[in-house]
Amino acid sequence: MKLGVFTVLFADKKLEDMLDNVKDAGLDAVEIGTGGNPGNAHCQMDELLENREKRKEFKDKIESRGLTISAFSCHDNPVSPNKTQAKASHETFIKTVRLAEMLDVPVVNTFSGTPGSNEDSKYPNWPVTPWPTEYSDILKWQWEEKLIPYWKEQGQFAEDHGVKVGLELHAGFLVHTPHTMLKLREATNHAIGANLDPSHLWWQGIDPVAAIKILGKADAIHHFHAKDTYIDQDNVNMYGLTDMQPYGEVQTRAWSFRSVGYGHSMQEWTNIVSALRTYGYDYVISIEHEDPIMSIEEGFHAAVKNLKQVNISEPPAAMWWA
Repeated sequence: MKLGVFTVLFADKKLEDMLDNVKDAGLDAVEIGTGGNPGNAHCQMDELLENREKRKEFKDKIESRGLTISAFSCHDNPVSPNKTQAKASHETFIKTVRLAEMLDVPVVNTFSGTPGSNEDSKYPNWPVTPWPTEYSDILKWQWEEKLIPYWKEQGQFAEDHGVKVGLELHAGFLVHTPHTMLKLREATNHAIGANLDPSHLWWQGIDPVAAIKILGKADAIHHFHAKDTYIDQDNVNMYGLTDMQPYGEVQTRAWSFRSVGYGHSMQEWTNIVSALRTYGYDYVISIEHEDPIMSIEEGFHAAVKNLKQVNISEPPAAMWWA
C-alpha cells in the first residue's frame, strides 16, 4: 500500500509548497479537497474544468514530484433540508466527479448526508434510537424518500464517469457503520463504497479490524483514512460516547481524535494494515490530522513515522515455504 495525506491540514500553503512538504516527508499520494467542508485551497475546480492546459499544469506539478492523487474530497450534506446547502453540495460533487474523470483520479470522497425529519424540516435529524417510534418512522422516511433515491442516481453518475464514491462512515450522517454502508450499497450500485476511517469507528465501539473484514469481503473499501482516537473511560462514564462537548474540551471529553499511534497501540495499527492487505485493499492510506494537542507539523510527522513502521508496501511473496 502507499502512504498519503489529506492535504486540508496544509490549506495555508500554496499548492507547490504543500506538494514539496508531502514529498519531503516521503509520502506517495495526496488527497485534495475540491469544496464543501475540506475547502478548495489547492484545487480551483471551475478553472480546471474549463481549461485543459490548467489541468495539465496541475497534474504535472503533482506527478513531477513523484506523487499521485489518491482522491478528491468534497465532504458535505447533499441531502440536507437546507436547500441552499444541498444544492451547493450536489453541484460540487458533480463537478468533482467530472474533474476526477478528466484527471484519472479513481475516487471521490464525501459524506452520505442526513435529511431532516420531513419535507418541512429546517435542520438535519440523525435518529440513533428506535424508540420512541417516531425516530424509527423518521429513519425509514429518510432512507426511502431521500438517501436511496439520491445515491442511486449519483452512484450511476459516478459509475458512468469511471469514478468510485468513498462515503466516510461518520456520526451525524446516515451512513456511519458497516451495516449502513452495505445497506446503501445494496440499494444503489458498487460505485458506492467506504472511505474507511477507524477514528470514527473506535468511539462508536466498532473494532476497525472487524469492519475491514466485513467491508473488505464485499469489496466495499474504496479509500482509507489514517486517524486515531483516544477514549477516556473516566469521561465516558460521565458524558457517554455521544459526548456533545466541543472538541477543544480535551480534559473532559469522552474521546478525542489523535495522530496515528497516540490513541491506540502500534500493534493495533499493525493489525489494521494487515487486515487491509488480507481483505483486498491495496491502495492508499491517507493521513488525516485533527489532533487537538499537537501542532500540524508534529502530528503529521508523527503519523508518517508511525505508519512507515507498520505499512506493507511490497506485493506478497509466493509461498516458497509451503
